[in-house]
Amino acid sequence: MIIANRTDIGRVRQVNEDSLWAQHLSSGIVAAVVADGMGGHLAGEVASRMTVDSLQASISSVAAGLTNEEIEALLQSAVKQANDVVYTTASSNEQYSNMGTTVIIALIEGERAVIAHVGDSRVYKANSDGLVQLTDDHTLVNELVKSGQITVEEAAVHPRRNVIMRAVGTDPEVSADVSFHTWSPSDILLLCSDGLTDMVRPEQMLETLLTENLDLDGKAERLVSLALHAGGDDNITVVLLQGDANRIEGGGGQ
Repeated sequence: MIIANRTDIGRVRQVNEDSLWAQHLSSGIVAAVVADGMGGHLAGEVASRMTVDSLQASISSVAAGLTNEEIEALLQSAVKQANDVVYTTASSNEQYSNMGTTVIIALIEGERAVIAHVGDSRVYKANSDGLVQLTDDHTLVNELVKSGQITVEEAAVHPRRNVIMRAVGTDPEVSADVSFHTWSPSDILLLCSDGLTDMVRPEQMLETLLTENLDLDGKAERLVSLALHAGGDDNITVVLLQGDANRIEGGGGQ
């Protein structure tokens, strides 16, 4: 498996509140996490980093061969533990009051990709069949779209489009959505914060991911560049995962 990742502060924000971790685990599983923090001065950065650090500690020793039920329970427990850490810190320190973060987790083992998420950071799978979003945004506008009150086009420009309905650290309890997907070496998994998806159209993302003129690092770099050229209104984080049957060595993590 090859791993490529990029994170950028963007052109507007003063602090990068995104955090990431991606690594080949000793069990043979590949794990990746992206968190997009929110809150007052530096609080979002603290929330996302604490969440990623907590999840890394919980997930790094995950064993191979777990059933879907076992791995879902493990991920729910890991997210709840991260939530406890962030919520306790926010509750006991006025500087961090109301801080929170989105989070997406991907675990790839053999032909199975497991995705867990809270918030509006997204995971996509790209291949020759197209680009498929594997997560469902926990946002007010997405709820309005699903209930038929507004259209997708209206959601894109809605004044409350940034209102997140579920996050890590903002409430005493949180539950992640966990889903299971088939995986093949030719697939590319994209984990990203909304600094990418708010700026770059899905067709641009797919074109970049499928181009044969760039390696995986180059594709990650181009995705970030596209978001910057479109305005770079937010922090931008991208993690790409892809199997490589032609090479033995893998990419690095962060």
